[in-house]
Amino acid sequence: MGKKTTLAGTFLTVAALTVTGCGGGGAASGETAEAPGDPAAASGTITVLTQRTDLVQSGAMDAYAAEFNKIYPKVKVEFEGLTDYEGEVKIRMNTEDYGDVLMIPASVSKNDYPKFFSPLGAADAMAKKYRFSDKTAVDGKVYGLAQFGTANGFVYNKALWRKAGVTEWPATPQEFLAGLEKVKAKTGAVPYYTNFKDGWPLVQWTANIGSVTCDNYATNKLAGAVSPWKEGGELRTVDTLLHDIVKGGLSEKDPSTTNWEASKAKIAKGEIGSMMLGSWSITQMRDAAEKAGADPADIGFMPFPAKDGSGKYCATLVSDYQQAVNAHSAHKEAARAWIDWFTEKSGYSAKEGAVPTIKSAPMPDTLQDFVDNDVTFVERSERDTGAVNDIDNAAEIGLNKQDYRQKLIDIARGAEKGSVEEYFAQLDKRWNEAAEASGS
Repeated sequence: MGKKTTLAGTFLTVAALTVTGCGGGGAASGETAEAPGDPAAASGTITVLTQRTDLVQSGAMDAYAAEFNKIYPKVKVEFEGLTDYEGEVKIRMNTEDYGDVLMIPASVSKNDYPKFFSPLGAADAMAKKYRFSDKTAVDGKVYGLAQFGTANGFVYNKALWRKAGVTEWPATPQEFLAGLEKVKAKTGAVPYYTNFKDGWPLVQWTANIGSVTCDNYATNKLAGAVSPWKEGGELRTVDTLLHDIVKGGLSEKDPSTTNWEASKAKIAKGEIGSMMLGSWSITQMRDAAEKAGADPADIGFMPFPAKDGSGKYCATLVSDYQQAVNAHSAHKEAARAWIDWFTEKSGYSAKEGAVPTIKSAPMPDTLQDFVDNDVTFVERSERDTGAVNDIDNAAEIGLNKQDYRQKLIDIARGAEKGSVEEYFAQLDKRWNEAAEASGS
């Protein structure tokens, strides 16, 4: 899997702060898509749109459908794997023909969900059973269920860090930098890899909002003229660490030459020490280790270097793509049956090494180190995402675009004039002006 498979869901919906509205077909009925009481009563052919072209092509999705048919024998499931998922589905949503089940595109404004999707149930009730349900809650109703979630942190080569003499997770940004210094001095490896050229991994740094302060409502608190990059602010802490890594010569020499696919083998072989990514990446790095003849067990995952008041590390949990039922589907019962089964019974999240949507399910083996070390998982509230979206778009910063952090890196390495303090002040000014103009 690469960026266009797992990550396409993960980072676009980690915090989709760059959304716009899009047109639609006729008026939706607004009726709840209920699963059938009797599985044998559900029937019809449903089309499931997915970004997982790899699983469609390999036949893995058909294998899931075969298992589904053991419970729902009269429902035929057909899959459409779309390479440019966001672009293609956005166009199709100008009609009523956008599958029966689909992943909610980031281009659809949250407040427009009722126009395009059938509600799945009351928000209060669904929140008791499912993680991330407030991501798609509008006016007390939930419109989509996450395929899975991901924790945020640093994927790293354990053996390399041990060789450098670092055997415990850094507890502060300063300790993390000191650890990178040791990796550089004692191993000769690139301590940290920015993935600057591909760009999208830089967005992963935004997903740390909530990790620094262990605050479920951290994202909501950006909805106003709050100077997000002020001293003590989470974005100030997060972006300062990235800046200091680069300024200290602890990343690759030429960021313009980074290569995402190549980085997997390099971290597996101990040529790279660490990268900021979601926990979805662990299985990819371990697969790369096997292919490179390295030990998959060397691939570890550590939380952002900060602790809460009780001395515990925290890691944000963020949602992958959410599956929804097309409001115009002729087979809503069958479509809902698929979503429920895929979320609760398929084993998909476990196979992906991801955080399960069902709250009662255990964390995946990929996060065993977090469980063993009592890391606090912070499920971020998405209550005020719409307001934050508006401010971010108006300020033209792009918390979930690569550009502003690429500029941060260029400042750090001297490729662009200015200081990090000036840059943060400029970002705060733009943010606050946009917030005040919008009345936030």
